[in-house]
Amino acid sequence: MRDMLRNFTLLYVEDDTIVRKNAIEYLKRVAKEVYEAGDGKEAIALWREHKPDIIITDINMPHLNGLDMAGHIRSQDKEVQIIIATAYSDTQHLLRAIELQLVTYIIKPITKEKLMDALKKSMDLIEDKSKFNLHLSQECSYNAFEKNIICNTEEIKLTKNEILFLDLLTHHHNRVIAYAEIENAIWPDDGMSQDAIRSLVRGLRKKIPQNAIENISGVGYKLHIFKG
Repeated sequence: MRDMLRNFTLLYVEDDTIVRKNAIEYLKRVAKEVYEAGDGKEAIALWREHKPDIIITDINMPHLNGLDMAGHIRSQDKEVQIIIATAYSDTQHLLRAIELQLVTYIIKPITKEKLMDALKKSMDLIEDKSKFNLHLSQECSYNAFEKNIICNTEEIKLTKNEILFLDLLTHHHNRVIAYAEIENAIWPDDGMSQDAIRSLVRGLRKKIPQNAIENISGVGYKLHIFKG
């Protein structure tokens, strides 16, 4: 994978000098070229000048935060891959990230493993965006990049919580997602009631094949990918 990264240019945006220095030191050893910025305004200037393949950004920064910066860039560039660094409790930030079609997020503290996992997702998208098109049945599929469901060529709208839930299931479709994981991803501040999760799943099952989401009693939920 490190050899693959040598074909890509990165922009790393972080206002914490020590965190940025450590990340840049590592990334420069594996990527073709790495640019660094301390805030959103500086990052936009570097993006305009260098047009990097992948942007990794913190959210809370002076002058212009990471999500506003990403929104500005995304309005002009639909192809650049953008990764955000955040915390579990940043629910509103994650919802905004979904709207901006960001690739993925890294939960702080950032480690080399988390960084490389996020970069791999970005490279996969650049190489072949169809890899993020997951079939739920012969007629229906969920695109984890576009955040939409297509059934028989018709696009089906999803709520923000439905997207968060589907993203969680698709990222870990080879195992059961425990109730606690669902609560952390969707209701980290308010807590999750049984009625809330049942209502969410019931609404989602009206939009996708019902057998795509399986409830494991007392444990959680699992997504079944259609194999054909």
